[in-house]
Amino acid sequence: MIVTDHKDNLVTVTVYGEFTLADYREFEELVNYKVQFQGVVNLLFDLRQMADFTLDMAWEEIKFARAHSHDFGKIAVLTDSQWVTWSAWLSQIFVDADLQVFADEQEARDWLQAA
Repeated sequence: MIVTDHKDNLVTVTVYGEFTLADYREFEELVNYKVQFQGVVNLLFDLRQMADFTLDMAWEEIKFARAHSHDFGKIAVLTDSQWVTWSAWLSQIFVDADLQVFADEQEARDWLQAA
Protein backbone atom coordinates (compact mmCIF):
# COMPACT_ATOMS: atom_id res chain seq x y z
CA MET A 1 0.00 0.00 0.00
CA ILE A 2 1.18 3.51 -0.74
CA VAL A 3 0.20 6.96 0.39
CA THR A 4 1.00 9.83 -1.97
CA ASP A 5 1.13 13.56 -1.49
CA HIS A 6 2.12 16.38 -3.80
CA LYS A 7 2.77 20.06 -3.39
CA ASP A 8 4.33 22.32 -5.96
CA ASN A 9 7.02 20.25 -7.69
CA LEU A 10 7.44 17.64 -4.91
CA VAL A 11 5.80 14.22 -5.02
CA THR A 12 6.00 12.21 -1.79
CA VAL A 13 5.37 8.46 -1.72
CA THR A 14 5.25 6.44 1.50
CA VAL A 15 5.18 2.66 1.14
CA TYR A 16 3.62 0.40 3.78
CA GLY A 17 4.02 -3.35 3.54
CA GLU A 18 4.35 -4.78 0.04
CA PHE A 19 4.95 -2.40 -2.88
CA THR A 20 2.82 -3.79 -5.72
CA LEU A 21 2.32 -3.03 -9.40
CA ALA A 22 -1.04 -1.41 -8.64
CA ASP A 23 0.70 0.89 -6.14
CA TYR A 24 3.37 1.81 -8.66
CA ARG A 25 0.79 2.60 -11.32
CA GLU A 26 -0.92 4.98 -8.88
CA PHE A 27 2.46 6.71 -8.46
CA GLU A 28 2.94 6.82 -12.26
CA GLU A 29 -0.40 8.54 -12.80
CA LEU A 30 0.44 11.23 -10.26
CA VAL A 31 3.91 11.83 -11.70
CA ASN A 32 2.62 11.94 -15.27
CA TYR A 33 0.06 14.58 -14.23
CA LYS A 34 2.65 16.67 -12.38
CA VAL A 35 5.18 16.49 -15.23
CA GLN A 36 2.54 17.41 -17.82
CA PHE A 37 1.42 20.52 -15.94
CA GLN A 38 4.51 21.54 -13.95
CA GLY A 39 7.55 20.09 -15.69
CA VAL A 40 10.43 18.52 -13.76
CA VAL A 41 9.47 17.13 -10.34
CA ASN A 42 11.35 16.08 -7.23
CA LEU A 43 10.53 12.81 -5.50
CA LEU A 44 10.62 11.71 -1.88
CA PHE A 45 10.28 7.95 -1.46
CA ASP A 46 9.79 6.87 2.16
CA LEU A 47 10.59 3.16 2.11
CA ARG A 48 11.20 2.73 5.84
CA GLN A 49 7.94 0.76 6.28
CA MET A 50 8.26 -1.25 3.06
CA ALA A 51 8.36 -4.99 3.74
CA ASP A 52 8.81 -6.22 0.18
CA PHE A 53 8.06 -5.47 -3.46
CA THR A 54 6.73 -7.54 -6.33
CA LEU A 55 8.83 -8.41 -9.37
CA ASP A 56 6.30 -6.90 -11.77
CA MET A 57 6.53 -3.64 -9.82
CA ALA A 58 10.34 -3.68 -10.11
CA TRP A 59 10.13 -4.25 -13.87
CA GLU A 60 7.59 -1.42 -14.22
CA GLU A 61 9.90 0.89 -12.25
CA ILE A 62 12.73 0.24 -14.71
CA LYS A 63 10.48 0.88 -17.73
CA PHE A 64 9.01 4.04 -16.19
CA ALA A 65 12.42 5.40 -15.18
CA ARG A 66 13.79 4.88 -18.69
CA ALA A 67 10.75 6.57 -20.27
CA HIS A 68 10.99 9.54 -17.88
CA SER A 69 14.74 9.79 -17.49
CA HIS A 70 14.76 13.61 -17.73
CA ASP A 71 11.56 14.37 -15.78
CA PHE A 72 13.09 14.31 -12.28
CA GLY A 73 15.29 16.91 -10.62
CA LYS A 74 16.10 15.29 -7.29
CA ILE A 75 15.12 11.95 -5.81
CA ALA A 76 15.42 11.38 -2.06
CA VAL A 77 15.01 7.85 -0.71
CA LEU A 78 14.34 7.31 2.98
CA THR A 79 15.42 3.88 4.18
CA ASP A 80 17.37 2.00 6.83
CA SER A 81 17.92 -1.00 4.55
CA GLN A 82 21.25 -1.60 2.83
CA TRP A 83 19.45 -3.61 0.13
CA VAL A 84 17.11 -0.73 -0.66
CA THR A 85 20.06 1.68 -0.63
CA TRP A 86 21.90 -0.48 -3.15
CA SER A 87 18.78 -0.76 -5.33
CA ALA A 88 18.32 3.02 -5.25
CA TRP A 89 21.86 3.61 -6.45
CA LEU A 90 21.38 1.04 -9.20
CA SER A 91 18.20 2.82 -10.33
CA GLN A 92 20.22 6.00 -10.84
CA ILE A 93 21.57 4.43 -14.03
CA PHE A 94 18.17 5.00 -15.66
CA VAL A 95 17.46 8.60 -14.62
CA ASP A 96 19.22 11.90 -15.11
CA ALA A 97 18.55 13.16 -11.58
CA ASP A 98 20.40 13.75 -8.35
CA LEU A 99 19.66 10.81 -6.08
CA GLN A 100 20.47 10.66 -2.38
CA VAL A 101 19.62 8.09 0.27
CA PHE A 102 18.75 9.31 3.76
CA ALA A 103 17.92 7.81 7.14
CA ASP A 104 16.50 11.11 8.45
CA GLU A 105 13.34 12.58 6.90
CA GLN A 106 14.13 16.21 7.72
CA GLU A 107 17.55 15.93 6.10
CA ALA A 108 15.90 14.52 2.99
CA ARG A 109 13.33 17.32 2.86
CA ASP A 110 16.00 19.98 3.42
CA TRP A 111 18.09 18.54 0.58
CA LEU A 112 15.09 18.48 -1.77
CA GLN A 113 14.31 22.14 -1.02
CA ALA A 114 17.89 23.36 -1.44
CA ALA A 115 18.64 25.05 -4.75
